[in-house]
This record gives sequence, C-alpha cells and structure tokens, in this order.
Amino acid sequence: MQIFSYEVIIVVLTLFLGYYLIRSLFAAGKKNEPPEAGGSRPFIGHLHLIGGSSTTTLPYIAFAAMADKYGPIFTVRLGAYRALIVSERAVVKEIFTIYDKKVSSRPISLAGKHLGFDNTMFSFSNEYGYWREIRKLISQELLSAPRLEMLKHVRESETAESINELYKVWEVEKNNKGRVMVELKQWLGDLNLNLMLRIVADKKLPRRSDGESSRWRAVLGEFFYLLGQFTVGDTLPYLAWLDVGGYEKRMKKTAKDLDIIVGQWLEEHRRKMMQYNSEDDKKQMDFMGVMLSTIQGVSLGGRHPDTVIKTTCMAMVGGGSDSITVGLVWALSLLLNNRNELKRAYEELDKVVGRDRRLIESDIQNLAYLQAIVKETLRLYPALPLPGREFIEDCTVGGYHIPKGTRLIVNLWKLHRDPDVWGEDPSSFRPDRFLTGTSATDRLQKFVYIPFGAGRRMCPAMNFGFQMLHLVLADFLHAFEVTTPDDEMVDMTESAGLTNMKATPLPVLLAPRLSPNLYIN
Repeated sequence: MQIFSYEVIIVVLTLFLGYYLIRSLFAAGKKNEPPEAGGSRPFIGHLHLIGGSSTTTLPYIAFAAMADKYGPIFTVRLGAYRALIVSERAVVKEIFTIYDKKVSSRPISLAGKHLGFDNTMFSFSNEYGYWREIRKLISQELLSAPRLEMLKHVRESETAESINELYKVWEVEKNNKGRVMVELKQWLGDLNLNLMLRIVADKKLPRRSDGESSRWRAVLGEFFYLLGQFTVGDTLPYLAWLDVGGYEKRMKKTAKDLDIIVGQWLEEHRRKMMQYNSEDDKKQMDFMGVMLSTIQGVSLGGRHPDTVIKTTCMAMVGGGSDSITVGLVWALSLLLNNRNELKRAYEELDKVVGRDRRLIESDIQNLAYLQAIVKETLRLYPALPLPGREFIEDCTVGGYHIPKGTRLIVNLWKLHRDPDVWGEDPSSFRPDRFLTGTSATDRLQKFVYIPFGAGRRMCPAMNFGFQMLHLVLADFLHAFEVTTPDDEMVDMTESAGLTNMKATPLPVLLAPRLSPNLYIN
C-alpha cells in the first residue's frame, strides 16, 4: 500500500525549499552577524563536516580548522539549530563575564530528557533557579574543603587497594623479565568508578563477575555510552520520531534500570540514617546521605526530592569517574610518548617520597612537576573539549549580534592551543609551561586555560578532579615502572563522543619500583 502520494511529497519538498529560500533572504538582509562557515547543506547544515570517523572530522578539530579560515568567532548550522563557535580568549572572557547568565542554559537533548529524568539531573537542567540551588548544595555540602578532607581516607584506600591488585597480578603473571602486561585504560576506569561509588553511595563493584556486579557494570556502561552518542533528534527534531540507531529506546530502558538500582541505594540510606545517633555518624556520611539530610531546605521547583537525589548522585558518579579516567589515560599516554618527562616524574617521586614507604596524599603538595604534568595534560586534552550552552537573550558578542536561541560552543581544544599564549609549538607536551611564568590560576582568570569550563556552569568538582588526578597518577608512578611493549609509541587516536577519551586500549608493561611487601597484604 502506498503511504505517501507523489503530490504530498512534492508539497513537502516545496515547503522545505520555500523555508530555506525565505531564511536565506531574511539572513541576507541582516547585518552585523558573525560569518557563517561555508559548506552548509540543506536540512543538515554542517553536520556532514563533523560526523565522520576520521580524526579531521572530530568536532573540535573540524571547528578548529574552520576557525583558521573564518576567524575565532563564527557560526555553523547543526541541523535545525544555529551555533556560535568561539575559540578566542577575549571573546570567551566577554561571554563568561558580561553575558554569563544569558548563556547559562543548556540545549534541550534526548539524553537530558531520558537519562537526565526530564532535565532534573543538574548537568542537563536549563532552569536557572533550580540548577543554581543544586550547584550550591554540591559546592557547600558535597564538595566543600572539609568534606573532601574527611573523604581523604576513601581516596587513599581505594587507590592503594587497586595498586595492591596490580601487585598481586604481577606476582602471579610476571614474565622472565619481571614484568606483567596490563590493559591500563580498563584498570583506571574500574578504579575511578569504584572510588566514585564509594564516595557517593558507599558502594563498590566487586572485581568478580557475580550477577549483581555484572548488572551494575552493564547499566552504568550503557549510561556512559549513551551520554556521548549523537542522536538525530537533537539536531533534526522533525526526524526524532524515527529514532535512528535506536538510541532513544535504549535511553529509556537504561534510565529505568538505573532508577531501580539507585532507588535501592536510596532506600538503604534511609534505613541506615535512622540508626545514626551522633554528629560523628553524620560527619562520616557519603554524598547520598548528605543529600538526604539537607534536601528539605533546597528549592526544587516542584521536583520530587527522591528524583533530585538520585539524578544528582548519578551525575556525580558518571561525571567524576569518566572525566578523571580520561585525564589519567591521556597523562600516562603522553608520558609514555615523552620518556624524558616520565623520567623527571620518577626522579621527583624518588626525591620527595623515596622508595622505602608508600605515597600519601599530603606528599602531593611537594610534587610540583607531577602537578604540572596534570595541568599540561588537561590543556591538551580537556575531558569535555566542547562544552555547550544556549543564549536565552539577544546579545552582542565580539561586536556581532547573537540572537536568542543560538547555541554556544567554546572550543577548548583550540583555545588551549593559542600560540600567542602557549608559544611556537602549542600542541607539544611540555609540563614546564606550568612551572614558570603565569600560574594556572591566573590563566584561569584570564580565560586562556579553562579545562573545567568557566562561568556559572563551571564544573563544581574542579578541585576534587585535580585531587584525584594527582593522587592516582602519583601513587601509580611511585609504585610501578611503566613502559610499552617493545617500547612502541602509544596510539593517540581520539574517540568521538561526549569526552575525548583515547579510542584504543592502553596496554603497558609494569614492574615494581618499591618492595612488593609494601603493597601485597
């Protein structure tokens, strides 16, 4: 049976062509707007230029190439939406100082609708009053300096336990040269996921593949995967009903599964809190417990408190574990491809900590070069290279008129490679950049170095992120001599998605630098 007649198809095509003709004529009459990148196609705009599998079509690299041609502020068409692409520090500073509140909204997305439970997850929310209240709660109650200090033992113990596991693997599987092969990306992912689960909900994924552990891993893995997927409905809303790739269906199922799991955690916490009878008990609470005890005083805009608690905890687990893992994978990849810098890191560890004891978190403050390695890694590979916002009012940015509804994309990948700031070879890995000259804090304030974003919606977990990156990297390097099989270079291919995670595995060879007796217990 014929569903659409040829007459209907002709009418629809005529309407679409008419729409684009009118839009073109309307745009031609407007003045003082940013240049639009060339290569736009009907309906899809510039999507074909940033949707391929090659490195050059990774969005932040494609936008960087466009900036070289059209300037540091230009627009593209992402399907039905217009986006302003910015990669120049003066414009970035203008946006996040003068117009910060006007670009504090997030674009509507299917991930926000389903995985974010109708944008209740604060990282997706575009309701200013609500996400400001949740951010305030996170900053003051969950990620405050006193709270992070109280959780130091969790960070140290979880990192030490994971390194203990590596030592046990080495003891059993080492080769005749005293080395063991390990897939480091998987190990780092498990470490950070378990650490975030302990901090957020006092949970842990056992390394054994029992039924409950496998279910958690499958659901959480699907959650992380779907967060980074491109969906046709986000840029071509009139085609959302097709659910190309089946992502929306998978999002709905994953959200339901995750809600059941995290809902069980919440009920466990309610029962546990009924047994608390001292202030010391309350001080030892994890994030979910803190939220339960403080949520009544927070304005939720009509949202159910349980949904807010669950989605906030999901955001903390997902964002924390994924971004920290990304940073560590890139840091170790860069060190393995720059052996002189790796040697300097080892020399600093031997000088500050020595080899007769295990590293503790208080040692980090004396590891200046290791801290510089982390900062330089985040400069070259920020976990979220294209943070997105949306203008909620008309603005004049960089002398150009930006209409309400325009999406804002700051290309951190390009911004962090500005030769006027970073010198002649801004794409090279040189931690010394952060040992001399302008400090990282000054660069942050000047909007030339913003790996955790900027403005009101800057990542509230920045300090926690730095703490974890420093601790895990330092503890791992202190414990092991690391190299690649046959001293090969690490494949630095980046993956497409929400973050710029290294696309390929990271197999390495490990040998103890300290006595195994300090670790194996």
